[in-house]
Amino acid sequence: MAGHSHWKNIQHKKGIADASKGRAWSKLSRLIMVAARSGGSDPVMNIRLRFAMDKARSISMPKEHIERAVKKGAGELEGVTFDEISYEGFGPGGVAIMVDILTDNRSRTNAEVRKIFERGGGNMGAPGCVKHMFDRKGVITIAVKDIDEDALMTIALDVGVDDVKNLDDAYEITCDAGVYAQVKSALEDKKLTLGSASITQVGKVPIDCDTETGQKVLKLLEALDEHDDVQNVYSNLNVTDAMMA
Repeated sequence: MAGHSHWKNIQHKKGIADASKGRAWSKLSRLIMVAARSGGSDPVMNIRLRFAMDKARSISMPKEHIERAVKKGAGELEGVTFDEISYEGFGPGGVAIMVDILTDNRSRTNAEVRKIFERGGGNMGAPGCVKHMFDRKGVITIAVKDIDEDALMTIALDVGVDDVKNLDDAYEITCDAGVYAQVKSALEDKKLTLGSASITQVGKVPIDCDTETGQKVLKLLEALDEHDDVQNVYSNLNVTDAMMA
């Protein structure tokens, strides 16, 4: 992979899909509502809302579902209020894990996520126990067949990209979160199709594990991601092809 394991990128690599589009749409509805509540209903002025809506469109979420979520978040329709929290902990082999949560019941979610950690051979820690092990970065993938590597590097240098890695079938572009919007726009202006695009948490120092331990970590990440209140899962596991076999 690329020295980090944002679960959505692993899903893309392994070809794993959510059990149903309904669950994915439900999670994104929450994200849109929270973004609209915190920054208003205009995606031009609210960049966080624009990113959430783009993500929803990328998985074919119906326009009316997106609009309803925006209105609920902005208070134009009655809706549930969700709290944003992050959980931190460790998985098998001492791998650091961070989990982004949107919940309407902190106590319930806390207990359920803690149990998932424990069942997966890990433990949930105190706030801040692993946050210092990650950097907030923009990560974008583009299929190798869509652009020559030299041409991509030229674009990347012009917009201040940190790194471009060739992952065989895709390029992975990493940039500072502060320039993510500019990088994404520059790539789209070149009519490139983005395989995935998000602001994520990247492990500063990747952790190497044996294959068996790494597979246990991946199972834990998958179990966490399947929880309805979980938006994103990150770890600093250095994922190998053998782990995903």
